[in-house]
Amino acid sequence: MGRTLIYYDENNPKGSVGLLEAADLMNQGDEHKRYAICFDPETKDHGYFDYWLRIEDERIKSYDVVNMTNCIEELHNSYRFDCILIPATPLGRMLAPRLAMRLGVGLVADVTAIGRYNGQVKLIRPAFDGKMMAGIVSAPPLMATIRPNVFQYTPRRLGETTVIAFQPQNIQQTSLTRLETKTGGPLQDICDSKVLVSGGGGVGGSFWEIAPLANALGGMVSASRRIVDSGIATRAIQVGQSGKIVSPKLYIALGIYGSLQHIEGLKNVEYIISVNTNKNAPICSLSDIIVEGDAIEFVKKLVERIKRETPQNQI
Repeated sequence: MGRTLIYYDENNPKGSVGLLEAADLMNQGDEHKRYAICFDPETKDHGYFDYWLRIEDERIKSYDVVNMTNCIEELHNSYRFDCILIPATPLGRMLAPRLAMRLGVGLVADVTAIGRYNGQVKLIRPAFDGKMMAGIVSAPPLMATIRPNVFQYTPRRLGETTVIAFQPQNIQQTSLTRLETKTGGPLQDICDSKVLVSGGGGVGGSFWEIAPLANALGGMVSASRRIVDSGIATRAIQVGQSGKIVSPKLYIALGIYGSLQHIEGLKNVEYIISVNTNKNAPICSLSDIIVEGDAIEFVKKLVERIKRETPQNQI
């Protein structure tokens, strides 16, 4: 019976639980046990995992990647996991390469899909700056970082989770000190927004003129890579392989061509509306509604319509 270890990042609980779907795909048809390790003592997301590894050492902080690496190395030496999955969050991206080096295993970073090749697990990730996808076959133990929001786990049932207390031995007193914790308001991350109004090269320098539509719909502005590379918007709001994977209910693509790397950034989107002067752009083949015309003109007219039909006290 196989064993899969999932690092549970308390800053991204949804993405961490989503890794269970990746684990099931990797072990398709084979019975396996799912272990979770979390370094935040307050987090208790039981029911999804078979085992929850509770670390009993107050010296390990949830931002101390050195001691986190030491701890997971000890766990692997005890349990011999067949697969180690880590969410590709900022902390996960610091932890994974350090751990792979320590364990002497290969690391497949930023996985966005999982397949099979001659009976072996094939991990798929963007390559050549997102211009193409690479399939990588790795010898066990498999270790990978998984892009957030790529996999959505639907539990077949919530079972009983066995809590295992683990006391690591090779722990050092950390020299790191948390100075402050910054928290933003709601919907600071485009991944959390249910509505995204996204602009591409077709809107160019008029990009920020799409913001009133996002505000009117209670959503957020996002951008294609072309807009980000032009310096008009930051990478924090970029959709695509080299940006973020998003799953909104409504995605409005304004002047977006729809290259492979951009389309791969859209996962489980319920409705896509494309506004483009080119009705044959690749993004249009995925769209529920296609509007052929100028994107900025569309934005202005739709915002006017929303304001006209929305009661004044609700604007």
